[in-house]
Amino acid sequence: MAEKTKKEKAPSSSENLTCPLCLDIFDEATILTSCGHTFCRKCLKNYDLSHQDLDHMLCPLCRKITKLSANRVDDFLTNVTVNGLVDNYHAQCGGMNAVLEMRPKCTACKFQQDAVSFCCTCNNYICDRCLDCHQFLKVYEDHEIVSIQDINNGKISIGHLSEKCCIHRQENKDMFCEDCKVHVCLKCVIVGHQNHKIKNQADFEQQLRLKVNDLVQRCAAKKTELEKNIQNVEVQRHEVYVAVQKLLDDVSQAYSIKAKELEESHRNLIEQINALKRSFDDNLNVLKFNNRQRIKSICSSITLVANDRLGRLETDNLSAHTLLCEELDAMLKKASDHTSAAAITKKAQKKRFKPADTRLDLGSISESDPKLQVIQCVDLRGWMWGMTQYSDDSVAIGYDGTHGIDIIDSAGKKHQYANIPSNMECNALVFQQDRSLCVSWGSKEAHIYSPNGSRKSTIHVKGDPTLFRLNRSPSDEILIANNEKQVYIYDPTGSTLKHTVPTKHNGTGQVSATRSGLIVTSSCNTNPSVVTVYDRDGKAGKSLQAPSGVYLYAAVDEQDRVYVASVDQENGNVVIRLYDLDGLNLKERVEFKVLNLTLGFRLCYLVSLSPDMLAFSCYDKLYFIKVTL
Repeated sequence: MAEKTKKEKAPSSSENLTCPLCLDIFDEATILTSCGHTFCRKCLKNYDLSHQDLDHMLCPLCRKITKLSANRVDDFLTNVTVNGLVDNYHAQCGGMNAVLEMRPKCTACKFQQDAVSFCCTCNNYICDRCLDCHQFLKVYEDHEIVSIQDINNGKISIGHLSEKCCIHRQENKDMFCEDCKVHVCLKCVIVGHQNHKIKNQADFEQQLRLKVNDLVQRCAAKKTELEKNIQNVEVQRHEVYVAVQKLLDDVSQAYSIKAKELEESHRNLIEQINALKRSFDDNLNVLKFNNRQRIKSICSSITLVANDRLGRLETDNLSAHTLLCEELDAMLKKASDHTSAAAITKKAQKKRFKPADTRLDLGSISESDPKLQVIQCVDLRGWMWGMTQYSDDSVAIGYDGTHGIDIIDSAGKKHQYANIPSNMECNALVFQQDRSLCVSWGSKEAHIYSPNGSRKSTIHVKGDPTLFRLNRSPSDEILIANNEKQVYIYDPTGSTLKHTVPTKHNGTGQVSATRSGLIVTSSCNTNPSVVTVYDRDGKAGKSLQAPSGVYLYAAVDEQDRVYVASVDQENGNVVIRLYDLDGLNLKERVEFKVLNLTLGFRLCYLVSLSPDMLAFSCYDKLYFIKVTL
């Protein structure tokens, strides 16, 4: 008898064999070693597609980190126990098709006969006897009846039946407690959830439907937008080729007029032009690749988010689904780059061929003079103490003695960052790629907050807390300088100190990193002020040193070029120079004209937002500076 009871209850055990991501029975159950949570392997692969730039996986349930090998999800271990339970479940139910085709029992009466129809008005399966009542009693004459065969064939969808409460067996679980993330009946609400936030089941499901429908529509719009961007890249590529071809034609015409002895000069010019073409072509391909990657990430995320079983989400399932929706929402909010491709075309079109005056030279390739232009000056609401990039045209500002973080864009618009307490001081700060915030408020600690405002981890560092400075590398490592002869490099979670890079100068005030892992330090407002490049072992190149009373601030752009601002407080001017990296040394490429800016206290900050935009702040002023090369 006991064995029979077990077999009868076997199908209900499917609730414990459900993947939190796809909400279906596990298919090749796979375990995350860091936390032990289990998912379908195909679901983890889809989830990983939207995080290809990371060398680890964040668990969709608890956010713990699992390191990824070269084969990524393919190297994860299968959950043998869960897969065995799934096989047993399928065997007891006669296979998935048998489960789907099993005739339900009548829920309208107590005889538990096989159901032959479904009453959409009563929301009950009905047997032959109940069907007769519905057909011949006047009280049921307006009820809508559909056949079980039409339901099984998929011709008619009946939605979800209300589940009976396991405590109050006559009551339907048609309420949802948002605090406990469970479905309950009305009596349960009165008894155990009096002060909780309760929603009607239909309202709860409708809210989830609206959220997913909105994401689906925005995904479609973003995908269309990015596809147009890709088409525009090809259009701009043609314009670049036309501009480059014009250069070739001008050079060839000059060559045909001059003598054969100019062949060497001609060949050198052709090599320069081809190098330009390759450079422009590479830049356009990067733009195209980035757009394709964003489309790929969006498609893989919406595959996990859009699911027909949203109405029954509870606990872990709801937490996983909520995190996926938040990640996709942040991905869709990220601005699309509509201008870079056209900017590359303009740069190509500015190239000019200048014939030489002498007989033995053809000429050279040149362009308009490089220059800086201040396009926006913004008054800050306090004394700037930290600044970091927020987007390609905006920065985040932290203050000394003033609460909150300001987000300010190049048009001068500003608003306060909302996902931290309003009374928090934020001196040093940096945003990571996933929009997590690493922040310090003048202590020997830095705290990492998730995009929704919850604290993830804490970093403890020795040194002077008043001169704590934060930044991140292109691979999202956290960089810390605190006025000592060393730089600290932590992994993206802040849990592991990966490197301590010794520096040869006192007062390392600000730090940046290149794509190859080199570290660029600024001693800022010390005398003498220096900028130095180090490798991870502390080997240094030749330092740039400013005259007495002039202070240097360095920033690395996304192409590993180094901008250095020389701030002369006494004369009230700023000179910015652009350097290329030559190993561990800095090779000057351009010295821009002097900028006459309003300078207050000597603590300043320089940040590269994009290849053609810098942000420079000093005391209570913020400047957005356009770069033309």
